[in-house]
Amino acid sequence: MAAVKRIPRERGGWWHAYVCPVHGVELGHGDLLAGRFPKAGARCPHGCRVDTEEVRGAWTVLSHQAWARHIRLLAERGEHDEALRHLVEYVALYAELADGQHDGAQSWMLRGRLFHQALTEAIWAVNIGHAVWTLALRGAPGLPAVLPLLDALESAALDARDALVVRDEGLASNYTAWLNAAGIVTGRAAAAVRAVPWTGAKQWLDGDHGLYAHLRAAVAPDGWEWEGSTYYHGFVLRAALLALRGTDPAGLPPDVTRIVARMTDVLAAISTDGGVLPALHDGPYQRPPLALEWLELSYLAQQFTPTPALAAIAGRARTELGGADDGLDRLLDGWFAGGPLPERPAPDPVTVFGDTGYAVVRARGIHAVLDFGPHGGSHGHRDKLALYLYGKDTRWQPDPGQVPYAHTEFRELYASTAAHPAFRVDDMEQRECAGRLLATDDRSVTAEVTTAYAGVRAVRHIETGPAHLVDLLMVSAADARRITAQLRPDTPLDVQAQPGGPLRTTWYGEEVLHGWHTASAPVGVFTRSGPGPADDPQRTRSRVDLTARAERVVFASVYQAASAGPAVTDVRLTGSGLEVEFADGSLALHRTEY
Repeated sequence: MAAVKRIPRERGGWWHAYVCPVHGVELGHGDLLAGRFPKAGARCPHGCRVDTEEVRGAWTVLSHQAWARHIRLLAERGEHDEALRHLVEYVALYAELADGQHDGAQSWMLRGRLFHQALTEAIWAVNIGHAVWTLALRGAPGLPAVLPLLDALESAALDARDALVVRDEGLASNYTAWLNAAGIVTGRAAAAVRAVPWTGAKQWLDGDHGLYAHLRAAVAPDGWEWEGSTYYHGFVLRAALLALRGTDPAGLPPDVTRIVARMTDVLAAISTDGGVLPALHDGPYQRPPLALEWLELSYLAQQFTPTPALAAIAGRARTELGGADDGLDRLLDGWFAGGPLPERPAPDPVTVFGDTGYAVVRARGIHAVLDFGPHGGSHGHRDKLALYLYGKDTRWQPDPGQVPYAHTEFRELYASTAAHPAFRVDDMEQRECAGRLLATDDRSVTAEVTTAYAGVRAVRHIETGPAHLVDLLMVSAADARRITAQLRPDTPLDVQAQPGGPLRTTWYGEEVLHGWHTASAPVGVFTRSGPGPADDPQRTRSRVDLTARAERVVFASVYQAASAGPAVTDVRLTGSGLEVEFADGSLALHRTEY
């Protein structure tokens, strides 16, 4: 017997509340198209069942979003009658439930009508609008019945945008991206149903608070969305590309075209050759809905300005979805008019984002990201000079991401210094601060931070060698302090102490990484279990702290992918610097004063 499908009859809450209060993990979704909250409560992967008003509201958000996407897919697949039937259901439901701002929303929220948050409602409205737009382009009958919903959604998006931008000066907010996208898509869909030219360009595209103005305000010259978060960068870019359906990339204002192209360059630079995207600063770690978002974004961006990296990101997302994508590539085919812009160049071996404060260094088989930039607002973590390490397909030492925000304890844990492969002084948290770039060339990058701890200067230098990667972390203070360098793997890790030699580490995964670690002062090594990345805080990983008590210490690490050669045989600090010895008898020397 086929499962019953029904649209929920309730208003949605705050999706971040969909988290187990005990284990900090996102709860299982179940059948979101069933339209009914699971009878025994939402299932936690660790055995809990959770049934609270907040969790029910969060599940309803996820169900409404799944229904909007389902209707959009029905429209694209040519199942016009079924799509229209559900759209008409939403016309009545929205009129019944969304007659004013949501009275259940928290005080800090920009309130929606059908959902607690106007942002969540805008994301839902974009899928609803695209479904109607597709049906209108195909001449489907009966669409005038949907006009009241489209008009109400455009009006709601405008009210929310005005509240955000005019009163709160939120032009650069990632909310503004989606509110503009909702206004554009629902307005253009309504114009297509009415068979009249769309007249909303001044309101939504090129006006003072429109999409173009938002992109100009939200994106730094180096191409990053201002928060410096991989997730929110993609979040804003996806909203823009969804909003620009039917436009010619070459016909946009030249600066807007450049902004969008630079945003895709960011993704190309930070992703590994296998399409792994570091979860920098904040945002969910690994979850199927996130993979679906990256897949959609990759397909859209390829049609705007292609690059091989986008194809790799799409391939990775498909793998994480188990190979299924619901025909999303066909749904998005022909999204833009006029064809894509020329292919973007491949990223350099060393790419520095000076405004946002990231550096990407590609060695043989190793993809390293150094974080030295501004805190990142509410989405920042206290992780200055953290070093993230990836292989083509392996997350050896990733940014751990973030749990759903309603779990305040785990959210704080994943924002903390201790959760990141950064440095710590006297076992205290870093301050919210920014570092600065000292130097860079085609093989290396050097950055410092002087405000993470009072009276402490830290410098990190990352450099590629002929078959290895060098990581030098130098910390100095006016008097002796307890200084810790942190390793935070997300793979099985072997740690081996060698009397009279460097500490050895072996990092496993689809590829294997070897590490050699030494220091200029006596170091205590403390290894213990701790939470792995934020998709499941109950999954434990080894945490390694290398701690010295000194006024100044140099922590030197050398990394080599197992596929690279000749093999490193020894690593030592001498009066002349860091010496790296290889099996073929060759020697590499790296200076340690910066």
